[in-house]
Amino acid sequence: MNEKSVVLACDLGGSSFRAALIDQSGAALAESAAVGPALDDHLGHSQVAAEGWWQLLLRTAGELAQQKPDLFAKIEAVTICGVTRTQVFLGADGRELRPALTWKDSRSEAAAAELLERLGPHPEAGRINAFHPLARLAWLAEEEADNARGLACVLEPKDYLNFRLTGRHASDPVSMARLVAGRSALATIGLPASIIPAIIEPSEIVGPINGALPAPFDRLAGVPVFCGCNDTWAAVAGLGAMRPGYAYNISGTTEVLGVLGTDEAEAEGLMTVDWRGLWHLGGPSQNGADTAAWLAGLLGGPEDVGAQIDSLLAGQRHPQPLIFLPYLQGERVPYWNPNLRGAFIGLNRQHGPTDLAYAVLEGVACLNRLVLERAEGALGARVDEIRFGGGAAANPIWAQVKADLCGRRIAIGTAKEPGLLGAAIIAWTGLGRFASLEAAQDALVKIARRYEPDPARRPAYNALYALYRQSEAALAPISAELVTLAQSTAALPGLANPANAT
Repeated sequence: MNEKSVVLACDLGGSSFRAALIDQSGAALAESAAVGPALDDHLGHSQVAAEGWWQLLLRTAGELAQQKPDLFAKIEAVTICGVTRTQVFLGADGRELRPALTWKDSRSEAAAAELLERLGPHPEAGRINAFHPLARLAWLAEEEADNARGLACVLEPKDYLNFRLTGRHASDPVSMARLVAGRSALATIGLPASIIPAIIEPSEIVGPINGALPAPFDRLAGVPVFCGCNDTWAAVAGLGAMRPGYAYNISGTTEVLGVLGTDEAEAEGLMTVDWRGLWHLGGPSQNGADTAAWLAGLLGGPEDVGAQIDSLLAGQRHPQPLIFLPYLQGERVPYWNPNLRGAFIGLNRQHGPTDLAYAVLEGVACLNRLVLERAEGALGARVDEIRFGGGAAANPIWAQVKADLCGRRIAIGTAKEPGLLGAAIIAWTGLGRFASLEAAQDALVKIARRYEPDPARRPAYNALYALYRQSEAALAPISAELVTLAQSTAALPGLANPANAT
């Protein structure tokens, strides 16, 4: 066996960056994390300079090199996973043409509608919306023609970091599925198919680390960089759910739920993606554990969001529950509607912070149940267990609420960061230490605890779920009207530049 004994695994999240040195047993021997970079968000706009991600990679890797210099020198490979539905636009010189459009940006809503009219019966037409890469490219061509003309390559965030490490444009077929499927539509937008990078498998090598990089990567010249995949795919592997008949739920900045099977199937509002021999049905919602962070910030209290939520949930709950629609940033799966908005329904004078906290947990769990029911219905099979990961998995009450509302056992792994473990699984498999991803999961993923559904709570949660669905249908048109109102008036009290200013 080679004397090197760790891989550098990285996870580029929606609001933070994590890196770890992980050995062949799956143990994280050193970890580093950094917040940011801050997104430029306002009224449907959401963008960020990709250079900020590169600086976070340098920073976190540098901290690992300082913590464990001898271990850092034994790195055998690097794998990065990261957020998806985010486009980095590079020119021929490899530099950013403009800030990357993040998963939240909805400026291309009108461009998506126009593109659909121009495409006609294209195989990808049914999936095009404001979050689709083709719609983003159509928007770029229409609104920023100079940038569109200078576009040489479109990359996902982790692919951009791989490019900075190796100098090669490459991505994997899962992260690039929608753009690859829409390749023939690029001509309609006026863009060449050459903007799509080389497509390789997650466990294939993009290239070796360049020899002229800043510290600490100057110490890793020649070390292979594996392609990796999006953060969801990696986290599912890190939860041991990358196999047929398994379901997963990852609750971080956003919420992702999916079911894996051997046969292709379609369900309304869900993504069907070939996950390299498995068919994935589900996908990312726009709102997840971040809703808890929003509530914590709204109510004030300690900076530790987890501690504040724990404190809120420890209070006395009112007998009449609230309904919470968690659409604080529009929604992707299963509605693909950037104009949906959130709501608390059923408030009375006796409700307090504890009731709001439970409503947030239950609202997100209702969304989980909706996606799960649609996926199981399309696949024609019921799953027995949902592997649960992400920041919310640390909260036992939230895990139990998900079990009760979904009617499925919830299993939580021992890995604090399943995305990092999944990135390591990719690296160790690519290095040949395991015969397959499934074998690597069997060896490295361990379950810490399970939560069984409480039958006594089932009737009440079934009734609450039915009311949740009614509330969604009733309030969706009002959400759209509120968005229109925000775009057409500046006369409300408290707004800048009121209409009657002199």
